[in-house]
Amino acid sequence: MVASRIGVLGRGLLPAGEPVLRADDLGVLRGDGLFETMHLRGGRPWLRREHLARLRAGAAAVELTLPADAALVELLDIVAAGWPAEVEGALRLVCTRGPEAGGPPTVYATLSEVTPAARQARHDGVRVATLSLGVPAEARPELDWLPAGIKSTSYGASTAARRWAARAGVDDVLWVSSDGYALEGPTANVVWLAGDTLCTVPARRTGILPGTTVAWLLDHAAEVGCRAAERMVTPAGLRAADGVWLSSSIRGLVEVLALDGERLSRSPRTRALQELVGFPLP
Repeated sequence: MVASRIGVLGRGLLPAGEPVLRADDLGVLRGDGLFETMHLRGGRPWLRREHLARLRAGAAAVELTLPADAALVELLDIVAAGWPAEVEGALRLVCTRGPEAGGPPTVYATLSEVTPAARQARHDGVRVATLSLGVPAEARPELDWLPAGIKSTSYGASTAARRWAARAGVDDVLWVSSDGYALEGPTANVVWLAGDTLCTVPARRTGILPGTTVAWLLDHAAEVGCRAAERMVTPAGLRAADGVWLSSSIRGLVEVLALDGERLSRSPRTRALQELVGFPLP
């Protein structure tokens, strides 16, 4: 087991017990901040440029001033330096608005091993239940005051959904709109196969988080003989699909074995798709 690490912008790598956040940091008091989590493979963060671009887009949406990318990259490099190439890592970059009284944003990075549960899910698949998000599928982008599709540190709804999943005896949740469309999971995008077309939910149309892993997967779908598309889908549509997966930065591509208690057909393309995105399998 490799020890976890933490680094703070302007302070470098810190001992595990060293204080990082002030008690009045708005990231703690109000969840006012953003984060990105990157898969560390071979000692290097995968899709780092794409994650930083999404972080900067989110910062523009919430009017959060970020340091230059060069400073963020330097911090990530400090934290990841010397990490064993054979060990998968979860490299998280966090940017909060900083002290309540004003001041520069708080920026820090953490690095820890990918959990055994995340690795095992790639092999075993997951059972998923739907939960209503309580809004129409296309409502959020129409609200010009509400930043949509950002990776906020305000994670109350996501953690509540994951706790509900544990109580319900399933592995994960898929949020559904009030008008019956599948949207996303608390920490994942949904991907499905319709014939030879690999599909995901359109982020700009629905306000869900635009996934970096799923975007890369669809960009490279032709390498495994698939076309790519963004489509709306209902849970019934997913149950009729030729394969359904959850896609995220740390778990990679995880097959959905059951949806609301109904078993789904396992796809013969799962292994090829998982190898395409390059996440190690147990």
